[in-house]
Amino acid sequence: MNLSESMQLSGPQADAPVRGAPLLSVRALDVSFGSVRALQGVDFDFAAGECVAIAGHNGAGKSTLMSVLSGARRANAGALDMDGARHAQGFDAATARSLGIRCVFQELSLCPNLTIEENMRAVHPQLRSFGWRRQARRIIEAQLDAIFPGHGLKGTDVVGDLSLTQQQMVEIARGFAQVDAPVRLVILDEPTSSLDRYTADQLLAYIRDRAAAGVTCILITHMLEEMLRSADRVMVMRDGKIVATLPASNLEKEHIIRAMGQFTEGAAATPQRAAQAAHRADFSWTLGGTRGQTTIEAARGSIVGFAGLAGQGQTDALLAIYEQARRRGARQKVAFVAGDRRADGVFADWTIAQNFDIRSLFDANGKTWIDRDALRERFDTWTKRIGIRGAAPTDTILALSGGNQQKVLFARALASDAELVLMDDPMRGVDIGTKMEIYGLLQAEAAKGRTFLWYTTENDEFAYCDRTYVFRAGRVTRVLSASECTEEALLSASFDEVNA
Repeated sequence: MNLSESMQLSGPQADAPVRGAPLLSVRALDVSFGSVRALQGVDFDFAAGECVAIAGHNGAGKSTLMSVLSGARRANAGALDMDGARHAQGFDAATARSLGIRCVFQELSLCPNLTIEENMRAVHPQLRSFGWRRQARRIIEAQLDAIFPGHGLKGTDVVGDLSLTQQQMVEIARGFAQVDAPVRLVILDEPTSSLDRYTADQLLAYIRDRAAAGVTCILITHMLEEMLRSADRVMVMRDGKIVATLPASNLEKEHIIRAMGQFTEGAAATPQRAAQAAHRADFSWTLGGTRGQTTIEAARGSIVGFAGLAGQGQTDALLAIYEQARRRGARQKVAFVAGDRRADGVFADWTIAQNFDIRSLFDANGKTWIDRDALRERFDTWTKRIGIRGAAPTDTILALSGGNQQKVLFARALASDAELVLMDDPMRGVDIGTKMEIYGLLQAEAAKGRTFLWYTTENDEFAYCDRTYVFRAGRVTRVLSASECTEEALLSASFDEVNA
């Protein structure tokens, strides 16, 4: 089905009119990386006080467009119009900031060795007079209070000591914080990718509040429900172009998916699991210390979920299990898909192929180096299977979009000989079409006897798990079967008290 056919579905039509006068206009924008055209003649008007969601597969050009709008990258051709002035090839970063444009990037830009208040000064150099620390602390703490009530953070906290979720909260609050010039347009690139459902809901409510107050918000997300809840219009991008603009009224997920050119027919849209396997305990891990112990059990060939609010010990549990599995030597081969890919997943200076190959470079059983041709064949197979796109295998991993980097980590684990795969919120930044394909891969690999332990902040994904452990304060509060994993049950268990 082509795009024009997909738009014949009942529901909203393409080319929704812009609401009110444009705040920012994009005109014939082009960006190229060598032979790859990341943006191709992009035209769009962003109105004051609206929320525009941007949908598209990984590598569609969404993050590149945001980089141009924020001044982080100059275009090869085209212009941006704002406040009656034309800016050929886009803004530089200083101009964008002076115009009130802020950006929350998918890859966090915080300095881990600085405090939260010092990170405020890093992007607001005007905070330099006597008492600037107090002023920065007041602004950022007030902004955190406004977006994430009950966050528990202080301006004096060192960023490197915070969880990934807390760092994302700080990055978001810093983007909305006003020091001198009014904030007029905020770009949020996958802002909920490290947030649990409860914290994400707080952010989405705040986005709607800001839009109602006249601030334009641009939301890039692969969470289609977030688009439907927050956006006035949905811009759909494919291969560097805008292929549709859909009004949010009466919009359904299927309209967005079809406009993206991704279809779920035949994919694992409905979980199909052998639930009886979940009651066996082929594997068992005992975790914890002075506060008490928790036992995690898994049947061979099962998918076991870790749930709960973010930062409640799920990642620590995965890491502890990983260390226990490694100590067992060759009896249990294990792979780990990191959630914080920049810190724990990718080798930034290595090529895409090298990042994929690293786990398979040495065959521990045969004590010999693997044949390079076999490695390349395996890489090509998984590149096509998971849909890694946007750069050549010899380019560095950072040439890929965040979602495509995550696909490389997934492919690396699934292409290995690991019988146990640990996944730390692995779907961050992955498009809906690829998610459905990966769900199918997980079920197929589990049917072959491979076991998965899966921490995710997306509650819908627990339907694919045989059983789910809900965490709070580093302990398990409840164990739910697949049929019990309703939104209400997960939320209730997430707030359960932990018995000492």
